[in-house]
Amino acid sequence: MRVSRRRFLATTASLALAAPAWAAEDYVNPVAYTPAGGPPVAPVRPVTETLWGHKITDRYRWMEAEGPEWQAYMRAQGAYAAKVLGAIPGRDALAAAISKNSAATAAVVSVQSAGQALFIERRPPGANTTKLFLRPTEAATETLLIDPDSFAPPGAHAALDWWAASPEGAHVVFGISTGGSERSVLHILAIATATLLPESIDRTNWASPSWLPDGSGFFYNRLQDVPPDSLDYEKNSLCWLHRLNTDPAQDVKIFGHGLAAAVPVRDIDAPGVTVAPGSGLAIGTLETGVQNELTLYAARLDAVLAGHPAWVKICGPEDDVTDYALRGDEIFLLSHKHASHYRVLKVTAQAPQIAHAAEVVPQSPAVLRAIEAARDGLYIHELESGLAGLRRLGPDGAITRIALPFSGAIDDDSFYADTLHDGAWFSLESWVHPQVICHATPDGSVTQTDIAAPPAIDVSPYMSEEMFATARDGVRVPLSLIYRKGLAHDGSAPLLMEAYGAYGITLDPVFMGRWLPFLDAGGVFAVAHVRGGGELGEEWHLAGQKATKYHTWQDAEDCMQHLIEAGYTSHRRAAVIGGSAGGITVGRLLTERPDLVAVVIDMVGVSDALRSEFSPNGPPNIPEFGSVKTEQGFHDLLAMDAYQHVHDGVKYPAVLLTTGLNDPRVAPWEPSKMAARLQAATASGNPVLLRVEADAGHGIGATRDQRDQETADIMAFVLWRTGDPRYQPHATSALAEDG
Repeated sequence: MRVSRRRFLATTASLALAAPAWAAEDYVNPVAYTPAGGPPVAPVRPVTETLWGHKITDRYRWMEAEGPEWQAYMRAQGAYAAKVLGAIPGRDALAAAISKNSAATAAVVSVQSAGQALFIERRPPGANTTKLFLRPTEAATETLLIDPDSFAPPGAHAALDWWAASPEGAHVVFGISTGGSERSVLHILAIATATLLPESIDRTNWASPSWLPDGSGFFYNRLQDVPPDSLDYEKNSLCWLHRLNTDPAQDVKIFGHGLAAAVPVRDIDAPGVTVAPGSGLAIGTLETGVQNELTLYAARLDAVLAGHPAWVKICGPEDDVTDYALRGDEIFLLSHKHASHYRVLKVTAQAPQIAHAAEVVPQSPAVLRAIEAARDGLYIHELESGLAGLRRLGPDGAITRIALPFSGAIDDDSFYADTLHDGAWFSLESWVHPQVICHATPDGSVTQTDIAAPPAIDVSPYMSEEMFATARDGVRVPLSLIYRKGLAHDGSAPLLMEAYGAYGITLDPVFMGRWLPFLDAGGVFAVAHVRGGGELGEEWHLAGQKATKYHTWQDAEDCMQHLIEAGYTSHRRAAVIGGSAGGITVGRLLTERPDLVAVVIDMVGVSDALRSEFSPNGPPNIPEFGSVKTEQGFHDLLAMDAYQHVHDGVKYPAVLLTTGLNDPRVAPWEPSKMAARLQAATASGNPVLLRVEADAGHGIGATRDQRDQETADIMAFVLWRTGDPRYQPHATSALAEDG
């Protein structure tokens, strides 16, 4: 399993109970409620610098050191936000309902076949974290193999970050991190004895292990030994070979910077080596930060193990290859070169250079997303009109379409095949259909398994709708809506719209379990598939990147305006939510159109793009957003920097920002600077809160309870600030006009 730096925080998941219905005329202006004392006030210590002829003033640069003063400030901000959120009537009832129903739902992350068994990562009903289980192929009974809770230190939680079973199923290598830090420590479990091997390896955040065909060891990526807060932390990593039951100090450097003159490596490249049973090849991979396009090399596996590989370059970033699969002497390449919707190419061990490639799957209206090689052929995950499809390329070159049980989305993390077994595994779900784990077979049939047991949830009251909004430049932007049947289009409904738009990532349909109480309260959940994402192919991604990034937040603005004009909501009932790189989207919507919505939710969001590259995860993100070290990059980053676009005296809407103090992807000082600036600048009287989690990071690896509590806070905040009378802190007679 390749662990991608591009994984992001999703905001929609799991299940909750309904709230009682209430009439549209019961809407009220939200209460201007502020606990005594208000939020902590951050000291202003301006730092002014001239960048490419422009003077830039940063009032809160001191926060970037994250010293004791900042830590005390964050504790105070977190306490203030908890007090305000905890005082919202109905908030605790929401939390209880969400928790009850999320506990009843099993969530499967991935399935892998190895030997005569299935390995299943699942969060069981009632559990707080995902765990790894073993199920013999011909049996329904399962054995718990790995429980991250057993690795958790006092006062913190642990997460299963990644894992891979050996081809014969005798061992599993896996990564564990604590407190949401994603700082993985590698461990190895012997299945027969259910014991850990004595060796463990730290700094394996992006390990992406690939087992040797005989199961005697594996290749893995390891970060260099520098402090985690260093700007060099994610630079100059190497791919190593580890043999089972040996001291990691004896591991051998295999691929990376300085190891082969014919293989130039950048400091932000993440090197890896992939092998497959039945193949004598090894594929050397270089992932350049968050860039989708890969650099690939090929060598004979025996030569790699002997220490004298003759690496031959397959492709570089200019060839636009974003995924690959290895089967025997065949190498399949997924590329958007001259094909925005992608096509599949094939090279062989005899001539692996892409110049010798043959096209085996041409471009089509569907956007090809991922490829997986099985014993019986190549399986292809695609996306058309927002819905997943699956095709199979047989050994004879024939392409067949596989009918799915229902219309929905396939999660790329769950899409799996291997060259020792026929068929492919995948997870399928939709906005209003819970997750099902499926297996496709060579004859084109699909089996719905019991691996993800359906929750006892009546989904019949809900519906989803797909539409387009016209952006200001005439481009049609896809929109997804989920709501309770019978919705009145009179502008009275609270509406929460999610938008992201980065890295070519798609916001695929996912079962909206945790948000059902919002729908039952008369709300609408919308997803704007803005430019910068990959819903409509690589051109859609490039239309919201660097110099064209403004399309991302302006698409979100235009989508919201469309929903308001269509009567789904009104300005006073509208809210937007974005996480991680989606912080750029909602942050610039907030600062460019403060009048557009009543609420902005900014989750672990990129807020200070001009300074992001000066955080440990900043350099790997330069391929997507640019660098202040170039004049064009400076102008692009300034345009997308919400913090620098906050102005004094503006009537900003209510804002809830979130952060985790162990966040390795968006430094917590970004949300803290944004919160301080907004609190000082706003003239509306609307609350600006910074929700702080000490035992959390970017949301990846968060516990079920953490997600439940955060969802309850967000939902209560939105319903309060959009006027639901059940969530107002004071009696109706005390209501004040909001700003």
